[in-house]
Amino acid sequence: MEPVEINAGTWYLRALRADDRIDDRPALADGGITDPDYVNARARGWQEEAGYSWAVCEPTTAELVAEIVVTPYPDGTADISGWHRKGFATALEVARPAVRRFVEGALGLRAV
Repeated sequence: MEPVEINAGTWYLRALRADDRIDDRPALADGGITDPDYVNARARGWQEEAGYSWAVCEPTTAELVAEIVVTPYPDGTADISGWHRKGFATALEVARPAVRRFVEGALGLRAV
């Protein structure tokens, strides 16, 4: 599956990136994530339909302020977790219901 972008009102959700246009790695490092393969691993999750993640971004700058991760299970359920950079707890909480709707509507999984 290709990554799906989500509009969560005041926040924009997109796949993690590390390319010549947008590099999320510095923001990820602020969240304690320093694995150099992290962005690629999240992309593989989408491709293999083994896990899904979104960078929760400020819409005018595309700066990552939080990340939401969906882990699907064989029983038809999925866990929705996430983390946020200091001062951006609201971004994560506002984005969570939009991801839940995607999980339940598009993926057909029950969020737990």
